[in-house]
Amino acid sequence: MTVIYIDADACPVKSETLRVADRHKLQVYIVSNGGMRPNPHPLVEIVVVDAGADEADIWIADRVGQGDICITGDIPLAAKCLENGGRALRHNGDAFTQQNIGNQLAMRDLMNDMRAADPFHQGRGKLFSKADRSRFLDALEREVRAAQKDKNG
Repeated sequence: MTVIYIDADACPVKSETLRVADRHKLQVYIVSNGGMRPNPHPLVEIVVVDAGADEADIWIADRVGQGDICITGDIPLAAKCLENGGRALRHNGDAFTQQNIGNQLAMRDLMNDMRAADPFHQGRGKLFSKADRSRFLDALEREVRAAQKDKNG
């Protein structure tokens, strides 16, 4: 059975993910290092990991496998999920794929270098819109169907 893992820190689409998971009766792990409210839904498990920058990512990467989906904005975590045969989806609905993950990792490193070189010039991310939310719902539905095919071989 396909499992959905949510890298929950700063994830704006938890409720949307739960709607899709409920429709397909999929287990969901909401993983963070604290501050999560309990969720009474029987398919949801809240996982609180030790404090630390990458503890939630490590927990997810150690478990995600063929036919599973990870919701994350973290590019290195997405790369690990893909390596393990899973799928990864950004909060705006953009899919991480084998074809685009290398470029995304390289761009992340470049942007980190640029920020380090000029700490006073910090760009701001764009606001999360209703259109992003809608795109995410459509993309997650497609990913769930594809992941179930992956899982069933």
